[in-house]
Amino acid sequence: MRRWWDRHGSRVIWTGVIVGSAWLIRQTHGTPILEIYQWLVGPFQVGQTREEQLIDARNQELQSQLIELEKQNQELKELLGYVKKQKQPTIVAPIVGRSADNWWQQVTLGRGSADGIEVGFVVTGIGGAVGRVISVTAHTSRVLLLTDPSSQVGVKISRSNHLGYLRGEGSEVAIMEFYEKVPDVKEGDKVVTSQVSKLFHPGLTVGRVKSVNLDKSPAPEAVIELTAPMGQLEQVVVHPFQKK
Repeated sequence: MRRWWDRHGSRVIWTGVIVGSAWLIRQTHGTPILEIYQWLVGPFQVGQTREEQLIDARNQELQSQLIELEKQNQELKELLGYVKKQKQPTIVAPIVGRSADNWWQQVTLGRGSADGIEVGFVVTGIGGAVGRVISVTAHTSRVLLLTDPSSQVGVKISRSNHLGYLRGEGSEVAIMEFYEKVPDVKEGDKVVTSQVSKLFHPGLTVGRVKSVNLDKSPAPEAVIELTAPMGQLEQVVVHPFQKK
């Protein structure tokens, strides 16, 4: 036995070490070996330590938060400036809900009947008209956006007073269909809500004419670039409105 051990003992020991190491690595996912490696090579590594990397990551996170807070602060300042220019009482409301599958159709506001909002109230933002309130709970309101394909709003060309209606296209542009066969319209014309609109106050900014198709049948059409940033809305202003 001793003679056999002298001949094969070292092989048995090394086999046991290898099998044991493999089992340990399997059970611990190699964590002890990684720690040992980091301990051995750490003094020779050039660059940031683990602690320095964590501190740097935290600093970047705080910097991103600061940039976002500054952006929100600037937007609120602009919105408050817009509110001060309004001639009637208004309600500032944050957007608290917006699903990806109806991004261009509806948004949910964090204000409701407890704040004085009612169905039919008009919603605007920096840049112009946004939509109107279609349902209300005590603390939330649902808004149908101008970009919703089911939305139709009476509008006019501010320069020439030629009338039509605006329908949503599910994007940042909408279509204005004219009532007249040969309207006085050109690219860059300002589009506002008309005095015959039953759902919005007259004179609200809607957008600018991006292109015109006078040959469209059955009526001429224009592509309208909406001036309110529909895709990036965060805060809006709600205006009381009595349906005509």
